[in-house]
Amino acid sequence: ASWGPWWCTDAATAHSGQNLEPAKKEATVETLFEHRPKNFAIGGDVQPKRDLTRYVKWPKFVQVQRKKKILLLRLKVPPSLNQFKTTADKSVAAQTFKLLKKYQPETKKERKERLLQLAADGGKQSGKAPHFVKCGMNFVTKLIESKRAKLVLIAHDCEPMELLCWMPALCKAKDIPYMIIKGKSRLGQVVNKDQATCLAITSVRKEDEADLAKLVSSAKANFNDAGRPKWGGGILGPKAQHVIAKREKALADEAAKKAGLMI
Repeated sequence: ASWGPWWCTDAATAHSGQNLEPAKKEATVETLFEHRPKNFAIGGDVQPKRDLTRYVKWPKFVQVQRKKKILLLRLKVPPSLNQFKTTADKSVAAQTFKLLKKYQPETKKERKERLLQLAADGGKQSGKAPHFVKCGMNFVTKLIESKRAKLVLIAHDCEPMELLCWMPALCKAKDIPYMIIKGKSRLGQVVNKDQATCLAITSVRKEDEADLAKLVSSAKANFNDAGRPKWGGGILGPKAQHVIAKREKALADEAAKKAGLMI
């Protein structure tokens, strides 16, 4: 026991609850980077990236495209226009463009060189006429009516569609195989133009006759002999579909109750 005043005794110290031992210091780890929490208040740190898609004011042409797509789903589309939604599949289209690339028409530069060479030879043409892909709506129509076209390719996105909606019926009437291809710009690249609504193949070289025959048989099976086109569109939105489903369920429940009462 320690001697001295009463407030300095061990009993007084224990009674007060004070710990006279020196406090131990916590071990600190020194790092190169100091932890500073971000402050996103005004004038603070840069705000994080957020998905602002719903708040973007889209360009006018994007809005028109989206509204047109919704209208084409909601409104009923007549068969003559709805048939352009059925296009050639990817593999057949790839084979078709592979064949078309061999018969691209000459460019302005090549035509100029050919005419200069023809003038230098005295205007005498040597050999047979070259094989080229034919383009132009009026020209292709004449080839179909005269039955000189062996395969007709029609773009699915011609604007306005009324320009070409009659061509598949004409091909069927004249028994000319045809295919509907995605992209008028892709057809335009074949004939060195920005866009082309339709193309026609009238002749090919002997080594490409087998490839053309395969494309013709595929076109007849998928388009010429596919039967009459059907109506399209008339697809309601998700909200309207839920309302109709709820109404049908209520009618079915009521009919079940009546059937139970009658039993």
